[in-house]
Amino acid sequence: MKSHPLPTPALPSLNRRRFTALVAGTALTGAPLVQAQSGNRIVLGQSAALTGAAAQLGVQFHAGAKLHFDALNAAGGVNGQRIEIVNLDDGYEPDRCAENTRKLLKDDVFALFGYIGTPTSLAALPLAIQANTPFIAPFTGAMGLRQPFNKLVFHLRASYNDETALIVRQLTNLGLNKIAVFHQNDSYGKAGLDGVTAALASRNLKPVATATVERNSVDVAQAVATINAAKPDAVVQISAYKSCAAYIRAAKAAGYGGTFYNVSFVGTQALADELGKDGAGVVVSQVVPNPFTTTRPITREFLDVIAKGGNKVQPNFSSMEGYMAARMVTEGLKRSGGRVTRDSLISGLEAIGDMSMGGFNLSLSSSDHVASSFAELSMLTGDGKVRT
Repeated sequence: MKSHPLPTPALPSLNRRRFTALVAGTALTGAPLVQAQSGNRIVLGQSAALTGAAAQLGVQFHAGAKLHFDALNAAGGVNGQRIEIVNLDDGYEPDRCAENTRKLLKDDVFALFGYIGTPTSLAALPLAIQANTPFIAPFTGAMGLRQPFNKLVFHLRASYNDETALIVRQLTNLGLNKIAVFHQNDSYGKAGLDGVTAALASRNLKPVATATVERNSVDVAQAVATINAAKPDAVVQISAYKSCAAYIRAAKAAGYGGTFYNVSFVGTQALADELGKDGAGVVVSQVVPNPFTTTRPITREFLDVIAKGGNKVQPNFSSMEGYMAARMVTEGLKRSGGRVTRDSLISGLEAIGDMSMGGFNLSLSSSDHVASSFAELSMLTGDGKVRT
């Protein structure tokens, strides 16, 4: 993958890796997936944060996905069938997500799609497996949703291990070895912490400090005190945009002068909006292309569809990922044959093989359901914009 360097420092991209460890995995499913969607609709179910401290992630991802499906439906859908999304608000809370998932499965949605976050997705996944329902394109890079391999689960995005490896490589290449981790106190935060710790360990390093924040909280005072005391060169943040913004402001106010790195789940545009001028120099790893750099056809397509009728959609990394996730589902449905069943959707997604989605490489097969490990770094400019 070609990187787009910043003036200082150059930010490298991470080439695609294959997760060969998954090839021996087997599906953790019971009865065959034989259900066909009735009528002329294919209904996907989504539980996402639409309110609360992570709301912009769910709102923007859904907007991007709906943008694609609306344009597709206007052109006749897939084999005459419309694709629709029913979405329920879980406020980024696992218990609410599990309740939403039970409702969606009771209503017999065809597949679960675009769940937002690690703790919520982990709460939903056992229910999807029990119901033999595909679980597609969750907005999380946690390895707990990727290993062990499950035939029902498909990922568009790279893992947090990919993102944190890139971040640590960038920092250590710059000679910044004193790295601290500020992370959410849940499965998402631990997934990111584990990724940073593993990447540091490969260089005979370890975090100089770690501190936590509770999910959906901005109470960061103790975390700032703990990490600032260690005087790190950089702080890697594994949380959502509200708490990360609160941490950055508080750390700077307390005298910290190092750099801040975030993984993609932070919500880049939301973080930029929260921080304003205080965001200048904050780095975020990305798992989809920059929606404002039109070197790739997929970006030009995305912006063109917005211009033609989706002008209420804000172009950003989260809506771009929703759009691309919807495109991946559509590619699977197109390969599913005339009568779409859950079985045929799975086979259709696996039949994608190696393909370019407008310059963004996908690779899916019967033994690998992680479509991409693309990751690159971007930087907030302090005026609400992002540069890669």
